[in-house]
Amino acid sequence: MSSIIKIQGLTKQYGNTLAVDHLDLEVFEGEIFGLLGPNGAGKTSTIRMLTGQTTPTSGTARVANHDIIHESTKAKQQIGVIPDISNIYEEMSAWDNLIFAAQLYSVPKIEREKSAKELLELFGLYERRKDRAAGFSRGMKRRLTIAAALIHKPKLLFLDEPTSGLDVQSLRMIRNLIKELNDDGVTVFLTTHYIEEADQLCQRVAIINKGKIVTVDTPEKLKASMEKRQVIEVSFTASSGLEDKLRSLSCVNDVSMLGDKCRLQVDEASEAVPSLVDFARKNSLKIISINTLNPSLEEAFVKLTGLSPEVMKTEKEPVKRKRIENLD
Repeated sequence: MSSIIKIQGLTKQYGNTLAVDHLDLEVFEGEIFGLLGPNGAGKTSTIRMLTGQTTPTSGTARVANHDIIHESTKAKQQIGVIPDISNIYEEMSAWDNLIFAAQLYSVPKIEREKSAKELLELFGLYERRKDRAAGFSRGMKRRLTIAAALIHKPKLLFLDEPTSGLDVQSLRMIRNLIKELNDDGVTVFLTTHYIEEADQLCQRVAIINKGKIVTVDTPEKLKASMEKRQVIEVSFTASSGLEDKLRSLSCVNDVSMLGDKCRLQVDEASEAVPSLVDFARKNSLKIISINTLNPSLEEAFVKLTGLSPEVMKTEKEPVKRKRIENLD
């Protein structure tokens, strides 16, 4: 397989903060590749370097067979970029946004109008093409941002947190679109803090933490690495005050509460189930449901980083982001 991104020793430092720490990474043509990690791990800084928005402190990278420092213009002509915050011009109409983006990429006039029409229809925005983007919902703005990034038919698409903060309908539409674009031959480089999203979309993922790559593999292989730890999800007639009691059972390694369900990490499910039945009897409880679960990518992430999934879902700090961007 030929590589479309090849990174060697890529580093970005902001003052005393080492945002990206000597990254080595390779992304192959035709895949959906996910960069997974908590906020502040270095995901956005990595994308900003690969897309020419900021200069690396050290290291090298080639994108679409072009050096990102010495051939940045040629590299940019081959890529589309969807930042984590929509960058459309809200005072302009949806149509004018796409035409303007096409002009920036020197798309011929006949082709740009044809592509603009096709993309607006694809994203369900054609009926609103004359309306100013300022009146669009967040999901509509996100769709328009992606359409603008596709106007010049790029070989490689960078998406930074593409579904963050979207409603369910927009989220599903964009995830389906990513799959369709990939089916059409577009390579996708995706950053996300949604573990489930990476599991659904990506052929391979890299987990980054504190600027360093922890591991690179397929979601299924990462989940397979957790097979020695089995998971049981059980629901009792009462759920309050059970966490500590369940944790005290010799067959249980860890406990987490998910709504009215108790998720237990155990070494051997066949031995744990009778213990749970006995636990319910001694505590005058009835078991409503009990299931053994396959290892999840979330559990692999926790094992590899030591971070809870909740850390992934915290919002970015706008003030800090603005300060860092000004350093660029």
